[in-house]
Amino acid sequence: MKIKEISVLLGIIGIVLMMILPIPSWLLDILLVINISLAMMILLVAMNTKEALQFSIFPAMLLITTLFRLALNVSTTKLILGEASAGNVVATFGSWVSQGQPVVGFIVFLILVVVQFIVITKGSERVAEVGARFTLDAMPGKQMSIDADLNAGLINEQQARERRRKIEREADFYGAMDGASKFVKGDAIASIIILVINLVGGFIIGISMKGMSFMDAVSTYSLLTIGDGLVSQIPALLISTSAGLIVTRASSEGNLADDITSQLFIYPKLIYIVSGTILLLGIFTPIHFLTTFPLAAALGYAAYKMQKNMDRKQVAQEQQEEEQQIEEVRSPESVINLLQVDPIEFEFGYGLIPLADTQQGGDLLDRIIMIRRQCALEMGLVVPVIRIRDNIQLRPNEYVIKIKGNTVGGGELLLNHYLAMSPGYDDDSVTGIETQEPAFGLPALWIDEATKERAELAGYTVVDPPSVVATHLTEMIKKHAHELLGRQETKTLVDNLKESYPILVDELIPSVLSVGDVQKVLAKLLREKISIRDMVTIFETMADYGSYTKDPDVLTEYVRQALSRQITQQYTNQGETMKVITVGPMLEKKIAESVQQSDQGSYVALDPVSTQTVYQKLTEQINRLIQSGQQPIVLTSPTIRMYLRQVMERTMQDIPVLSYSELEPNVEIQSVGVVNL
Repeated sequence: MKIKEISVLLGIIGIVLMMILPIPSWLLDILLVINISLAMMILLVAMNTKEALQFSIFPAMLLITTLFRLALNVSTTKLILGEASAGNVVATFGSWVSQGQPVVGFIVFLILVVVQFIVITKGSERVAEVGARFTLDAMPGKQMSIDADLNAGLINEQQARERRRKIEREADFYGAMDGASKFVKGDAIASIIILVINLVGGFIIGISMKGMSFMDAVSTYSLLTIGDGLVSQIPALLISTSAGLIVTRASSEGNLADDITSQLFIYPKLIYIVSGTILLLGIFTPIHFLTTFPLAAALGYAAYKMQKNMDRKQVAQEQQEEEQQIEEVRSPESVINLLQVDPIEFEFGYGLIPLADTQQGGDLLDRIIMIRRQCALEMGLVVPVIRIRDNIQLRPNEYVIKIKGNTVGGGELLLNHYLAMSPGYDDDSVTGIETQEPAFGLPALWIDEATKERAELAGYTVVDPPSVVATHLTEMIKKHAHELLGRQETKTLVDNLKESYPILVDELIPSVLSVGDVQKVLAKLLREKISIRDMVTIFETMADYGSYTKDPDVLTEYVRQALSRQITQQYTNQGETMKVITVGPMLEKKIAESVQQSDQGSYVALDPVSTQTVYQKLTEQINRLIQSGQQPIVLTSPTIRMYLRQVMERTMQDIPVLSYSELEPNVEIQSVGVVNL
């Protein structure tokens, strides 16, 4: 064990032995001085800590100092009752405070006990109790906030782990302070009891055993008892004050002195008012003018100097900011920074500022966090940070969504209205401003608060403007997810998978496929709205077939077949029949014969007449299904699926194209239309 560890252990043992073994008066004087010094040191440390966890040992120190103080009380009591003397420190405190009048000293002692017991100790105990309760109640919210920051990419895993540990330590600290403050309260009660014992016991022993007269006994034991109480209560008062400072101190960048000077004297104009009030008290009240004028003049002068200093600092800060702006413009990096393109941007006119302003009740930031969580769960994609900004060039109620600097969607909102979408039939009693739902292009109405309930009863789907924005933003992210997944983002997903499946990743990358090859396969899956959350299955499949082919289209087909259960559940509900549009044998044969090979892979080259015929017949079948309220799905053979997808991609990108190999054997399929040449 280290020397400091042995010293602490011996010190604790020594405190216990003090209650049993006799201590000479000269050693007791030293220990009493140490007690006062220790209390002052704890108070100064408590004043200079920036947050409570910087003095996390305080609850234990509170118990140790309380035990030390009680041991000193026992030792002084033994000397007072046994020898009618307790050393120079006790005698000095008793005579110095009482000034030859034991009643005065006794009253001073009672005042200190009342201040400590009723004001400081009781207040600290209550604050510690409330602090512990609120800290425990706030833990779930703080944990959710950390998870939100982690999912938003604002912090990494290590920072999140440190924040969680800090929250746990705060809860442990305030819980310990809640319990330790009870010991301080008990110490104050014990001091009163010890005072009574010393007085009554001293009178009895002095008169009956030491032969003192009544007045001598009163004078001697009153002096010693008061000195003992004061030399004990002053350190107790300092430590109780330290406990109050610790539990009432909020986290800040400076210590107590910095906070007082920077926050209490931050408004010089208010100090002028205080100075004038003090001056008026001396003029219009019996308080003498000479008593109030010096203080009023000092406050006024201090306010004047502080105002000058604040003006000077503000001017210096403005000059520094101007110099920084000029320097940034001159620096070569200023042009380079302009080349940075945000992956996702959400811009809105000034009329929609309340959406993002939390002070006005806006919850757009919270909704965006939930959107990123939803995309991670549904698509397996970590959506980049979404940049939110107002744009005065837009109309007041207009917003636009940009992907890599290019506008991909937009719309207009009426903040004091609701968007009502028809259930398929119109109700004449529901009136409003005709518009179009921005995410899916459905006809809708902007209705006011008074019409909302009527529209809901009529079967309309009614949503508020923030929900409209959140839905539109989610759909745009899903639609352009393949553009958001670059090589850097793929490398992040690979590193995350490698933590749990290192052998799988090492086998595939880079010996079989590069990060770029993996990114192309994942992007093709996202382009057709296939979730990549099951990275293990995707990597297993690419590792199996990557040694045979590097063509990302072919690898994607193999991966889709491995994800057959996921794809089946994505497009069918449990027990329902999948209604599909099938591709006829003539069209399949025509597509297979039109496949061409190139250095970049294979592609389909249909003649214009066949292409136009395919588009026309597909459009007829798809529109018929949409009008009947069903989701159109095109089903074909595995050999031509990716080529048919190439044909449909330009004009029918949102129509899923599946192959028989991508569906589970137990799913029931019903053909509701055939496309053929």
